[in-house]
Amino acid sequence: MKTQLFLSMLSLGLLTYCIPNQQTGEDNPGPTTPAVTGLKQLAPFPMGAAVNVSLLKTRPAYEQTVATEYNSLTAENAMKFASLHPAQTTYTWSDADYIVTYAQQHNARVHGHTLVWYKSLPSWVTGFQGDSAAWENLMKTHIQTVVTHFKGKVASWDVVNEAFEDNGTLRNSVWRQHLGPDFIARAFQYAHEADPAALLFYNDYGHEWGPTKRTAILNLVNGLKSRGIPIHGIGLQMHTNSNRADSNLATAINTAAQTGLKVHIAELDIAMNPDKTAGLAFTPAIAAAQKAKYKAIVQAFKALPAAQRFGITTWNVGDADTWIRGSCSCSDWPLPFDDNYQRKPAYDGIVEALQ
Repeated sequence: MKTQLFLSMLSLGLLTYCIPNQQTGEDNPGPTTPAVTGLKQLAPFPMGAAVNVSLLKTRPAYEQTVATEYNSLTAENAMKFASLHPAQTTYTWSDADYIVTYAQQHNARVHGHTLVWYKSLPSWVTGFQGDSAAWENLMKTHIQTVVTHFKGKVASWDVVNEAFEDNGTLRNSVWRQHLGPDFIARAFQYAHEADPAALLFYNDYGHEWGPTKRTAILNLVNGLKSRGIPIHGIGLQMHTNSNRADSNLATAINTAAQTGLKVHIAELDIAMNPDKTAGLAFTPAIAAAQKAKYKAIVQAFKALPAAQRFGITTWNVGDADTWIRGSCSCSDWPLPFDDNYQRKPAYDGIVEALQ
């Protein structure tokens, strides 16, 4: 009887024994949970997301997903002109610095977005009065102040973003109006002077639509390269949708690689309600179609030469965070994680393509 009592007490002790947490020294109510494998462990190239600073700070599920899944971060808005340089003599670094510090703590790369764009400009720029020399100084000072601030911390930059209209003509932005069409080349030169080690990208959307805009972009990039302008990569935003043929997506990726530059799928999301149908529900059929589309994109990218695969970056993290819902005021689910940061079939499509 005493033996049975002793064994019962011993079993109870083993069941209730708490294993110390090696990181905190505190007791855990049982064995530690194995680390979750994320996309960054599965991919042979960097997997990234554009991140919102406020969500990164305040939404634990968002932050945990970023930490688990990604090893490359892009600032969704915090490094755009209006965010960093709201007044002519004022720079606000805090949000961008937060992302950089977070990335350093999590062994993630930072891709800077973006130095020169026709949008997200503060009123002091859009209303700036000055001759071409003053405008040149404005652009150069902004680029070099920003790149110098992040030198050695930001690995790469979208130097110029969306310089072309959808029909392939050069956009009549304030930069072109005041500096002429070759402002693009000079922007790259100024960025390179500020940080010779940073990789410099031209970034745009619409490569997968067809040859019109894509050809204009490729001609620009190849022209810069042939002139010895310091350009290292081409960014395909890849804001695409369920109606876009897989062959178009593959052609966009492969023709970008034919430049010999690094290729970045820079702002990936796949809209599943391209017709903006009111009340559309996310059905298993829609989920399966999205899974197949993500898989096709990742497979095409993975087939590129390893040296040219700069990485794949989704534009934000979960469906709750997407810009698409705000732009169309409709239901949509364009990202690999749902509103609660749970992995969707789209995520499985990425994983299958990486295997």
